[in-house]
Amino acid sequence: MKTYNVEVQRIKAMSNSHGLVRARVDALVQPAPPRGEGDESSVLSLSVENARVLYLLLKQQLAEVDGRKARSQR
Repeated sequence: MKTYNVEVQRIKAMSNSHGLVRARVDALVQPAPPRGEGDESSVLSLSVENARVLYLLLKQQLAEVDGRKARSQR
């Protein structure tokens, strides 16, 4: 598996459709160097400000998804 370091610079927009939440972001993506620890995974890093924005946008998108569900599915 290829691993990357992803640094979010800016969150531009968010939308949801067909069970997917999509985010448009400006990000710096670089290959992650092998660590030899056995735990290969990509790393997403963002500032506290961008983390707060992401949290609020995700909360809004999930509320929209829940609002479209029938009462029997909630």
